[in-house]
Amino acid sequence: MIAIDREHQLIRLDTPHTTYVLGLLDGKYLTHLYYGAKLGAGDLSALFFDPDAAPVPSACPREKAGFLDAAPFEYGTSGIGDFREPALVVRSADGQEGCELFYQSARVIPGKPKLVGLPASFGDQSEVSTLEVDLVDPVLDLAVTLQYSVFDDVDVITRSARITNQGKAPVELLRCLSFSLDLPAGDYDMITLQGAWAREHEIERRPVGFGGMEAGSIRGIPGHDANPFFFLADRGTNERQGSVCGFVLVYSGNFLAKVQRTQFGSIRAVLGIHPARFTWHLAPGETFQAPEALLSWSGTGIGTLSRTYHDLIRRHLIRSKYVFEKRPVLVNNWEATYFDFDEEKLLAIAAAAKKAGIEMLVTDDGWFGTHRDTDSGCLGDWLANQKKFPEGFPAFVEKLHKMGLLAGLWFEPESISKASELYEKYPDWCLKISGRTPTLCRDQWIADLSNPACEAYLTGAILDLVRRSKIDYIKWDMNRPLADLGSAALPPERQGEIAHRHVLAVYRMQERLLAEFPDLLLENCAGGGSRFDAGMLYYSPQIWCSDDMDPAERLKIQEGTELVYPVSTMGAHVGASPYGITSRVSDFDTRAKCAMMGTFGYELDLTKLSEEDFSKIPAQVATYRKLQELEETGDYYRIASYRENGWLDAVEIAAKDGKEAFVLAVQVLTQPNEKSTRLYLQGLRPNARYEVEGRIFPGDILMQAGYPLAHKIHDLDARIIRIREVEA
Repeated sequence: MIAIDREHQLIRLDTPHTTYVLGLLDGKYLTHLYYGAKLGAGDLSALFFDPDAAPVPSACPREKAGFLDAAPFEYGTSGIGDFREPALVVRSADGQEGCELFYQSARVIPGKPKLVGLPASFGDQSEVSTLEVDLVDPVLDLAVTLQYSVFDDVDVITRSARITNQGKAPVELLRCLSFSLDLPAGDYDMITLQGAWAREHEIERRPVGFGGMEAGSIRGIPGHDANPFFFLADRGTNERQGSVCGFVLVYSGNFLAKVQRTQFGSIRAVLGIHPARFTWHLAPGETFQAPEALLSWSGTGIGTLSRTYHDLIRRHLIRSKYVFEKRPVLVNNWEATYFDFDEEKLLAIAAAAKKAGIEMLVTDDGWFGTHRDTDSGCLGDWLANQKKFPEGFPAFVEKLHKMGLLAGLWFEPESISKASELYEKYPDWCLKISGRTPTLCRDQWIADLSNPACEAYLTGAILDLVRRSKIDYIKWDMNRPLADLGSAALPPERQGEIAHRHVLAVYRMQERLLAEFPDLLLENCAGGGSRFDAGMLYYSPQIWCSDDMDPAERLKIQEGTELVYPVSTMGAHVGASPYGITSRVSDFDTRAKCAMMGTFGYELDLTKLSEEDFSKIPAQVATYRKLQELEETGDYYRIASYRENGWLDAVEIAAKDGKEAFVLAVQVLTQPNEKSTRLYLQGLRPNARYEVEGRIFPGDILMQAGYPLAHKIHDLDARIIRIREVEA
């Protein structure tokens, strides 16, 4: 619900359990007054009261700078007197930086308008309403529209900003973040994700001191070492109690997430496109749209916030028909064969997959070009290798379909190899700075997607192959960061736009793909989890979480991912043992059970499995099928964290109605002379009775006294425990 109180110059936004309040100071400055637990009905003008606030400029013009540097502005700017972290920085045509925004008007729109060219949450008029607030800088003749959407079924408020040059001269946007938010003084922790390839999404929690604390990326993608979100939690907040704010960016490129504690102890939080590799030339009449951010608040711990984001993403961000539907269990040939395969070898794996009850074969890197037998060469030449597929890829797909298997294919459309027919024909279709040789990474360069001709060619090549081959699934990979940000297709004043234009082009390419093939299952990937973000989930219902399939490592990676993203969005496969990245040995069943907490599949050579392990696959697939619907619709609870306790990991997924649940409990390390431990379940009905491993327990006993988990005497023991309500 959104209410504009023009008498008291307040705007109130309410979700089911939270309230967000804006107010006008001095009749023209839009400020933030409150975000937290839902307030009662009635007059909220007491929120304006602050005995130590600087006087407004109309009352004390001689101290305007003190006001500008302390007032809790709803969208901070720079150059006039606010010295805190800005959301908007503008350079005028005469080269001067300064912007001051004044309130003009506000309106409520039923439903939620789309953001032009960008992914964003969605909902119809019965689910969401939108507030637009118009601000203006009369000197620059710059219009800023702040957009807020409020959902009725989930505690999320979205924010973004739209900037329009209404003047006669161009301006340069040097920074245009999605929002800024000023919060009162307090003891806060900033929670982010950090890591590297094969150890993505490690949880980092740091106390916020004076000055700035940030996470971000200037790699052109969010990167393995960061993720475009952060939580701001009261000190002492944990999984089940305490207050915490969440901020998630719906964007897949460079980003900045920053918290600043000011000289007076108050907090300014900002999130949006990173300004370090960004400028935008805004000609007269042009508009720039910032990406959307998803804001949420919980007064009952981090777990509640995670479940809120899971619901929002599943209901209002993922568009794919697969979001709540059965997805195929697959086998990917990458770690089974790497580049050493041909059609005959793949058909042997396919026959084994069919026998085991697996439903799809995915052909990974190495299927295309004239010599793609290593990771050097042929990127951009998206035609099947004739030596590996003598009859072409469409004929191979037809053979899979006749076997009763679905067919998937790997692409890396955003990169070009020097040793490729595409580069020989169009050498200017890669990013490069004039006079410099582009920097290689994985022996490849980045396609210049800011060039419309390059974008159109690559899009057309992929669409043509999908049309001819009738494939069912695409794994869209991106294996290197963006460097050498120079384009022969753009004028000098627009060279700073390349990184953002690249992301917009990726969105357009995937939009075209899905518009023509709405039944296609798309899985995004970036060298593992380097582009696991809310923007990508708008296009694909699942994203490859990490190249590390070692179950002990995956538990930590998945815990971090699940802070924001639903279990059902995490690509997870069963790898080999010993596992190549870590050399760790693990049981086949343990690897499978850990991979069931995600989109289940296999990534090993099925033809080389022992008879004992191969015989287990049908039961593993059947178990996953029993869990899949709960994973796609249920509530996630973190019961125990191996990252924190050093030996035990446990996750529970419970149905919304509390009638059933399951727990994945993994004893990662054996504890000497240890007895049973207690799993304190959540999300059940206190007065109901449940069957757990053949015994009957009251719901309140399972939640308050806990379920005793027997200790095992070996490492990496995984158990899936089913909990079902029974008749009284």
